[in-house]
Amino acid sequence: MIKTLAVSLALIFTGCTTRYGSYSYHPPKPSQKYPSEQLAMSSSNVYKPNGELHATMRPYTVFGKEYCPTVVRVGDTFSGRASWYGNDFHGKSTSSGEGYDMYAMTAAHKTLPMNTVVRVTNTDNGSQTVVRINDRGPFVETRIIDLSYAAANAIGVAQKGTANVTLEVLGFEPSTSRTINMQAIAKGPQERVMNNFYVQIGSFERFEGASYTKQKYASFHSYSAIIKDTEYNNKRLFRVWLSGFKSEAEARDFISQGYFKGSFIIGE
Repeated sequence: MIKTLAVSLALIFTGCTTRYGSYSYHPPKPSQKYPSEQLAMSSSNVYKPNGELHATMRPYTVFGKEYCPTVVRVGDTFSGRASWYGNDFHGKSTSSGEGYDMYAMTAAHKTLPMNTVVRVTNTDNGSQTVVRINDRGPFVETRIIDLSYAAANAIGVAQKGTANVTLEVLGFEPSTSRTINMQAIAKGPQERVMNNFYVQIGSFERFEGASYTKQKYASFHSYSAIIKDTEYNNKRLFRVWLSGFKSEAEARDFISQGYFKGSFIIGE
């Protein structure tokens, strides 16, 4: 869906005016099945094996408006209007890279991590369905989710075109999954939660460049510089990270100050 639009992907976490967009956000209510403190994220869906953010988690701009993909928690709920997309997009690439299947239980969302599983309730008639997020959209101010034809048809949205809905985050599927494993979702996320956050401020093919940068920013605003010896696309890269961030939010705030052009968050 998003690939049919003129989209410019931003490379850093800057300029986002709101975490949740223009629609309503309701704080999660704790429950025994989906405790609110439990992260509905799998590290493989947010970060690449080398620690970089997946492209689908970077801010992007559509029609002059910037959207910031964000981490959510199990039990988070949202409300707004749902729409759907069907035959015109069937078989075309989604933002996640997989082909759009109008008969699969999937949906597009502006900011949720790819493969987030949500329960969609049509508040106009009480019908419910469960979908997996695999695309970006809908890029209409008042809408929060674009359902596949099958999902929309299941809860009466296809017949009307749009409907009032609430979304509840149930869990997270592995990034390689194309189906929804509801038994695994009910058990909660099985992969570890990110505990350490860094900000990458440089990447070098030569160790000398990384060493110079580390020394220059050895103690920058109370954060320490470290060098990570990594491999990317069959090339050895020496990455310079700032460490000492207590949370992802703190790292985001640091990046927003604009100290280092092109910097981004690393989670481990």
